[in-house]
Amino acid sequence: MATKPSSKYEHIPYKVLIHSGSPAVYQLIPKKENIGNVERVTLGKKDPNKINKTILLVGETGTGKSTLINALVNYAMGVEWKDDVWFQIVEEEEKKNQSESQTTDVIVYKIFGFEGKTLPYSLTIIDTPGYEDTRRTEEDATIGQRLFQLFCLSGGVHEINAVGLVLKGGENRLSDRLRYIFNSVMSLFGNDMKNIVALITHTCVTPENVLKALKDANFKCAKNKKDQPLYFMFNNCQSTQKTKNNKAALKATWNSTMDQMGQFTAFLKETSPQNLITTVEVLDTRTRLAACIQNLQKRIESTELKETKIKQTLEALETHEEEMKRNVNFTVEVDEPYKDKVPISERRWWALGLNYGGAVTCNVCQENCHNPCPLAWYPEHCEVIKGGCCIVCTGKCPVSVHVKEQWIYESKTRKVKKTLQDLKEKYEQNKEGSESKSSLLENLKKEMEKLQKEKDQLLAESFQHVVKLEQIALNVDSLSTHVHMDFLIEKMKEKGDTEKLQKLEEIKARMEKDKETKAALSYGFGKIKAALMK
Repeated sequence: MATKPSSKYEHIPYKVLIHSGSPAVYQLIPKKENIGNVERVTLGKKDPNKINKTILLVGETGTGKSTLINALVNYAMGVEWKDDVWFQIVEEEEKKNQSESQTTDVIVYKIFGFEGKTLPYSLTIIDTPGYEDTRRTEEDATIGQRLFQLFCLSGGVHEINAVGLVLKGGENRLSDRLRYIFNSVMSLFGNDMKNIVALITHTCVTPENVLKALKDANFKCAKNKKDQPLYFMFNNCQSTQKTKNNKAALKATWNSTMDQMGQFTAFLKETSPQNLITTVEVLDTRTRLAACIQNLQKRIESTELKETKIKQTLEALETHEEEMKRNVNFTVEVDEPYKDKVPISERRWWALGLNYGGAVTCNVCQENCHNPCPLAWYPEHCEVIKGGCCIVCTGKCPVSVHVKEQWIYESKTRKVKKTLQDLKEKYEQNKEGSESKSSLLENLKKEMEKLQKEKDQLLAESFQHVVKLEQIALNVDSLSTHVHMDFLIEKMKEKGDTEKLQKLEEIKARMEKDKETKAALSYGFGKIKAALMK
């Protein structure tokens, strides 16, 4: 039987009754705005004299992050069992349509105006897309890019007090899927990130299996006094309607969850804010590594086509050696490379028609600098643009010659016929000796050497990104790094750089030797590779 909800919340104007009952459930109507590409949801008005604590929530799809956010908001508002009321700032996942049931972008919730109810501080809660959503597995690789933009925005988030890894209490074993989630989460942060805690939902009893999974996976989280993973438990049924049969059980789970909420918020009170400089550097480096490798692959493809053309030209000149000596004009047929603009498909329904997705390309170098570019509206917003110039394309060209469109450059070839005079005009650098075979051949070889140097330069840059991640990343053995290893090792062998080759092979061997990384690789390699390399 429904009871009248407490009148102490009547003064809150920004709420709509979803349904009456016990408890009465209200939808809060916060202010919404976009900060860059990030949605910011603000409840109440900020008091600059009050401190704020920031929590970043990460985890697998379906663990109940949205419900946990609602619980945090209700706790901050001072909602008690006897009030017989419940507030939602986000809809509970269980009650959404399946097609809309998952968070598809980073959302920042700011909760002001309730300081002194149960907490002496206001709250900022950052919700992230869930990993392993079967409808959009390719999105896993872009979560880091979304956080990177949030952490770099002038009105964004630049320090956090805690990272909450949200896990279901029902996890009963350390599966390859869970290893993949752990690996992906740790890959987001710098090695100075200390306050990662486990927030375990759907349970009010000690989740021994989850704690064992964290320990077995060597997940790098904060530890309690017993040197165990620091964790807090929450049940997800605070908004469940009370009946005569379930009221006693619901009250027990309410009390248990609120006790754990008190312990978690007390932990937040004691934690100092942690700067995100190293984490931003890690996220930036991973993006740059992926962009450099992708560009390098396309550039090598283009270079090899050019080298094929030069080899064909050299062979033709050898065949027509006598005609060249007599300066007789003749024709050779070669496969001439050229760049074509090829449309790319986009399935980003969550972009709401804005200029998300697509690729950033350079019109001067005719190269793909970042593909896909999931978040930037314009080239100047892309992660590969630094100091007004691109860090990826051959010419490191200014942003003004870059575009962000729904197409990329692809290298193709077409059969063309060239005369001796055409070849001389293209390849000879001086008039003196221009009639000689040696001058033409020498310049063809110089062109080959130039192409090789361009490949070597980007290969060296890619290697440096890998080395940098070794130094600053919380998760050195990341899947997003491993996906590039075979390619880098192959190209370093071709170059004959034994020192760098040895370093790369050591990293790969270590990854494949570690049973946790190996298991995560077996589960997630195909998904990550598809997302980063397409």
